[in-house]
Amino acid sequence: MKKVIRQGVHRSREKPMKLAKKLLQIREALQLSQNGLIAELGLDEVIKQRNVSAWERGYREPNLLTLIKYARAANICLDVLIDDEYDLPVELPPKKTYHPH
Repeated sequence: MKKVIRQGVHRSREKPMKLAKKLLQIREALQLSQNGLIAELGLDEVIKQRNVSAWERGYREPNLLTLIKYARAANICLDVLIDDEYDLPVELPPKKTYHPH
């Protein structure tokens, strides 16, 4: 009897196309350098400036916990950050979380 090994079907997930731009906009709105952002968000010491650069250029994506930290720092809901249907507000809200819906 032959044993059939099935290869898993790997489907790539849809990537948010505007995420990199939004991450850069948030950092610039907060007036932080990449290293300043790492400190402000309290990111793990393993996160380096090259990681932030890769996120802002769209080469890589931060993990979910990091995305949550970005959203909190910008006072926006996570939907606004990761959903391409929404753009960031022209100015980041000072305190109240921005919900477009």
